[in-house]
Amino acid sequence: MIVVAGEALIDLVPQGSGALADLKPALGGGPYNTAVALGRLGSRTAFCSRTSHDAFGEALLDGLRRAGVDVSGVQRGTEPTTLAVATIDGSGSAAYSFYVEGTADRLFAAPAALPAGTRAVSFGTCSLVLEPGASAYEELMRAAAQQGLFTALDPNIRAGLIPDADAYRARFKSWLPSVTLLKLSAEDAEWLGGTPGEWLAAGPAAVVVTRGGDGLSVFTRDGAEYSVPGEKVAVVDTIGAGDTVNAALLHGLSALDALSADALAALGTEGWTRLLRFAARAAAITCSRAGAEPPYAAELGGL
Repeated sequence: MIVVAGEALIDLVPQGSGALADLKPALGGGPYNTAVALGRLGSRTAFCSRTSHDAFGEALLDGLRRAGVDVSGVQRGTEPTTLAVATIDGSGSAAYSFYVEGTADRLFAAPAALPAGTRAVSFGTCSLVLEPGASAYEELMRAAAQQGLFTALDPNIRAGLIPDADAYRARFKSWLPSVTLLKLSAEDAEWLGGTPGEWLAAGPAAVVVTRGGDGLSVFTRDGAEYSVPGEKVAVVDTIGAGDTVNAALLHGLSALDALSADALAALGTEGWTRLLRFAARAAAITCSRAGAEPPYAAELGGL
């Protein structure tokens, strides 16, 4: 079982140009997209979050169920669902403004236990920013690490939600001893400051940095670096691409029986290259269609 912990929200995606373009609601949230992608790839997956009883909340849960994701541990509330309004630039890249005050996912409470058979837990995005839920997710991350579980972190920076950048950067560093695999975009890395070497020294066994169409690289504790180019594709938009990378990495590591720090160290050139290429293919498919629509296993072929 791979557990994905974090927010589920509704993306409002413009259907044309201009500030008053029609907006189409789409299921989203970085952790939500990661869970759906894992389910579509065939990994046994559970979602750990808090969603609203409103119509959007019901739609979010239905989307997870269709992907084969276990939602039995999702907490519910009467508060509204978080909304994220997307703006798409000429290259297909998305930026977001958020409506988060008083929403259901902010009131997440750390569960007493994770599902039986949990091998890995994935964290990231808004859920680690917005209190009081952020502290609950942080508590869960530390508890999972103390239990010896594989932990993955994608900070997926949304600067507009972070009131104190320096405080967040310090908090990010405090998470690293509890992280096995850190994945972040080149833009996230620049905003956070620091280097893969510095982050590795603080705890993770490997750091993956994505560079959009230019591909992705992994840095490991032994000083190795492996890179693959991006897959060429006609980009519709990049919504969910990074989340798809998260899922592809976790799915691939599970398939390789490599969900541990020691196993990451043993992957070597062949193992990491296969895994990164798999993630690049998966992300390219997501970019080739509108919204966060990650691929199914049959679309990707084997690892």
